[in-house]
Amino acid sequence: MKQIELSKWGIENLKLADVERPEPGPGQVLVRMEAVTLNFRDLLVVQGLYNPKMPLPLIPVSDGAGTIVATGPETMKFDEGTRVMPIHVSGWTAGRGEPNGAPRGGPNPGVLAEYAVFDERDLVVAPEHLSAVEAAALPCAGVTAWNGIFGGRGVTPGARVLILGTGGVGLFALQFAKLAGAEVAITSKDDEKLIKAKEMGADHLVNYLDNPDWGVTARDIFGGDGADLVIELGGGRTMSQSLRAVRRGGEVAMIGSVTGAEVERLNLPPIFMRNVTMRGVAVGSRELFEEMIKAIAHHRIAPVMNKTYRGLASFSDSLEALSKGEHFGKIGLLFD
Repeated sequence: MKQIELSKWGIENLKLADVERPEPGPGQVLVRMEAVTLNFRDLLVVQGLYNPKMPLPLIPVSDGAGTIVATGPETMKFDEGTRVMPIHVSGWTAGRGEPNGAPRGGPNPGVLAEYAVFDERDLVVAPEHLSAVEAAALPCAGVTAWNGIFGGRGVTPGARVLILGTGGVGLFALQFAKLAGAEVAITSKDDEKLIKAKEMGADHLVNYLDNPDWGVTARDIFGGDGADLVIELGGGRTMSQSLRAVRRGGEVAMIGSVTGAEVERLNLPPIFMRNVTMRGVAVGSRELFEEMIKAIAHHRIAPVMNKTYRGLASFSDSLEALSKGEHFGKIGLLFD
């Protein structure tokens, strides 16, 4: 079988390798992978910026979907022919996280292989109405957004939600927040992306490039009180504005760091004096994943796909497209 391997940091060091097909052991299943989707984390891993101490060689990418083609001894959960998705962190079935769990695509092997073996406890059945590449968008971006919207205090009808950006997590968060009946504001530097977000149901649009003090603008949008919940996907350069946008007693779900990991000019007193809750969100458990799947299946929600590449050999091209940041929604790769 073929798989993508990274032996040295850098997109230029990705190679398509021929390896022996694995066999499932006790409690494991063999999955013929059909599609993957990319997250910003995947780009950072390949570039050596996520954790340069991770062991190499590495099979990249955490999110995929495929069909079970063989089962090992003592498997009880799935039948052959079932389309499944692996959870992001191995062994994280419920709760706040398993102590020995690690993400796929670094340091655990990723899903950029024609066949992969998984512990059956690490798999979730894909919604029937989704294609393979659409299902592949759910394990990281979908679960992260679901956790951000519902994993804290939980969004209820009439809640005011501010979402930073129109990437995969941001658009999932928009879909889930509107599903809950929230009033949603969303930011972008691209007016065309904002128009698309409005077509998806966003109530308020904020171009942060045209409006550097967008945190105050967002607070004013919500009647001067601010947002009940901020889905903070920016990181270092956006956190101070997010804290301006959140209401007294509100919540900031800290998810991403696409603008950097170090926060600029963070003023601590407004956080504790205004009783702001800051909650870290790092994907979620299988239990949370399955909860999200029920809602997606019931309401027939589909992820927003930007572009789908074909064939393992085009992975470098898809990663380059991700690095440009011009996409609206998910970038996928469909296997041959």
